[in-house]
Amino acid sequence: MNFPFFIARRYLFAKKSHNVINVISAISVAGIMLASFALICTLSVFNGFRVLVESLFRDFDPELKVVSAQKKFFSMDDPRIQEAKTLDFIEVYSFTLEEQALLSYKSKQNIAVIKGVQDSFHDLTGIENLLKGNGIYMLEDEVCHYGIPGLGLIGRMDCGIKPAYPLRLSVPKKEGLISLTNPAASFNQANIYSAGVAFLVEQEKYDDNYVIISLELAQQLTDREGEASALEIRLKEGTSFNKARKKLESVLGTEFEVQDRIRQQEDVFKVFKLEKFISYLFLTFILLIACFNIIGSLIMLMVEKQQDTVLLASMGAEKMTIERIFIVNGVLISLIGAISGLTLGAIAVLLQQKYGFISLGTAGNFIVDAYPVSLKIQDILIVLVTVLVVSFLSVRPIGPIARRFIRKSESD
Repeated sequence: MNFPFFIARRYLFAKKSHNVINVISAISVAGIMLASFALICTLSVFNGFRVLVESLFRDFDPELKVVSAQKKFFSMDDPRIQEAKTLDFIEVYSFTLEEQALLSYKSKQNIAVIKGVQDSFHDLTGIENLLKGNGIYMLEDEVCHYGIPGLGLIGRMDCGIKPAYPLRLSVPKKEGLISLTNPAASFNQANIYSAGVAFLVEQEKYDDNYVIISLELAQQLTDREGEASALEIRLKEGTSFNKARKKLESVLGTEFEVQDRIRQQEDVFKVFKLEKFISYLFLTFILLIACFNIIGSLIMLMVEKQQDTVLLASMGAEKMTIERIFIVNGVLISLIGAISGLTLGAIAVLLQQKYGFISLGTAGNFIVDAYPVSLKIQDILIVLVTVLVVSFLSVRPIGPIARRFIRKSESD
């Protein structure tokens, strides 16, 4: 067994002549334990909210989305796109086209985003899980075109899920100037009727702005016949996600970008990542303050073990070895506190995940009733490494202090 570790362990658990040393050591362990507990719980809460947001987008966003890296639209007949959509790991695909449009109903007008989709969009996503109302998912028939707006957009238009009149979509024509004498002639216009349903993603970006219509109507309104803004894909079950994305990237080349759900909602998840990192830094600073208690405990331990250091030196122990005894003692205190805090934190997170003891507030006011949490192994490792590094850096100055004690003991 390593000599400094053996002596440090004896010093840590042996009874001291002054109880205050035991008390300070216990306070140091408790401080590190609480900081570790807070770190793992906080990181798990951010993980939980991230998983929750991912689940909200899952029924609307595709698993993979192919977009042009340079332009807003691309040709559906592009040979690379045609090859990509026939790859054997693709279960369902749908060309989609998104563009801004003016939505009108009676005297109400709002800028909305039309999302033109093919019939396969219904099978590509979980849109059925998002629908509210007594109607059915339908975008066109032999008589007219239908539209499925977000529930928030319906509120802005003040038209209800089943409006008495059709909604009117207006999109500026692709070519030509706006006529001042007859502005309406400068727009492509179409009426869309209600299918008796609206979708609710629980995200303002979609609920307050989007209208789902048929791809054919979207192309007519935007003068983009044979073009799309994205190819949305659902993979076959069991397909390796990373392998599928890399294969698509190799087929499509650099002119196209393959986006996963995180990339599709990059702004949202960047905020989560930044907030999680800031919380981590803040709690690490608290951990550093807690580690400073260890220095006081080690100084008092050195005073008590002053005669032991003289004896060890006389037996041939090097000064560096004696210094390491006290440094290892401090690291052991940190390790005990870290493992205790992580264990308690993991138990608390798992209990919250299963039973939801801590609620978000009044039931029904939030998407979920209890704080969402998700425990990840990498977070446990990050916290453990952070505690060990911070504790080692905080007790590193104990070396020069130990040398002074050794010199003083030898002179005495």
